[in-house]
Amino acid sequence: MTVRQKTFGYMGLLVLIITLSHIFSYQVYLALVFDDFQKEQIGKAFLSASPDHQMEMLKTYVIDKMKLMGVGIAVFFIATGLYFSLWISGVITLPLRKLITSIEQVAKGDLNVNVPMESRDKYGKVVQTFNDMTFRLREAENVRKRMFADVAHELRTPLSIMQLKLENTQQASQHVSPEMLLRLHDEVIRLSLLVDDLHLLSLAEAGRLRLDCKPIDLTTKLKQIVNDVEMEAEENGLRISLSSYSKPVITKVDARRITQVFINLLSNAIRYTPKGGMITVDIKEEVVDQHKVYTCVSVSDTGIGIPKEELPHLFDRFYRVEKARSRHTGGTGIGLSIAHQFVKAHGGFIDVVSQPDEGTTFTVYLPSEDLSE
Repeated sequence: MTVRQKTFGYMGLLVLIITLSHIFSYQVYLALVFDDFQKEQIGKAFLSASPDHQMEMLKTYVIDKMKLMGVGIAVFFIATGLYFSLWISGVITLPLRKLITSIEQVAKGDLNVNVPMESRDKYGKVVQTFNDMTFRLREAENVRKRMFADVAHELRTPLSIMQLKLENTQQASQHVSPEMLLRLHDEVIRLSLLVDDLHLLSLAEAGRLRLDCKPIDLTTKLKQIVNDVEMEAEENGLRISLSSYSKPVITKVDARRITQVFINLLSNAIRYTPKGGMITVDIKEEVVDQHKVYTCVSVSDTGIGIPKEELPHLFDRFYRVEKARSRHTGGTGIGLSIAHQFVKAHGGFIDVVSQPDEGTTFTVYLPSEDLSE
């Protein structure tokens, strides 16, 4: 039953109880009034009076008694109505009171709260929504903790390498060779890139990333990007191809940011596709999704694929699919997060479809706009 149906049922029950009580008490009281009239008023004076006068005496007596009854019945029914109203409101708001207690626990920082769903009415939906919210809050808190741990790890590794090399050189009183300076410089560059990526990601997530959007030919841009990564693909024994329209596909985007998106997707495809595999880039115009028109670019590979349970977390910061995608074979784990946020900043989104040992397809949806405006 819904909350409205429960309220209607309880109020109907209250009206029925009051009506039956009124009928019963009215009949009982009238019987008592006539008994009292018979004992008190029926005598020689009443019997010797005319019929009209007898009726007047009866009417006056009953009206006087009914005034007293009206006051008593009013007090009784008001008290009964208030009691049942209090009881009904308590029954109806009981799930809400339980939920308020849980909300207060969450406000105090306890996210391990789960309210039992005892009904499937609107209160049940509220409880389910609350449980979903606390689950997401727990996940967000875990992600935050993992993020700090991962950031600390990524920063500590190059710092430890530099510190160790400098300490060894200092203890041995050796001259710092150009080779060592080059290694130290590489680690500094690694740190700088990580910090820059984190800064970009934080700006994009906060909605403060500035985009220099201009109309570009997406086909030409993708040809340039494919040419840039083609040598790396060939070195890994992979074939890479671009399937596109012969005509220009004009899209209004930030060319630098969107280049970073596709470079990231293609680099991942190259990294996780075994020798002899194939990488395909495909462009489609005027793809309709949820009543909106997009230009779509798909990056498909025949690589190791991604397990289904890992897909929802693929764009989380520092998230790596276990085993194959470790720190030794992958990057810092924020490349896909940056790509996702860059596309989102353009008003689009990224979809991913994958099967383990069969391959993965990332599809970038960029909104199509009227460039004539």
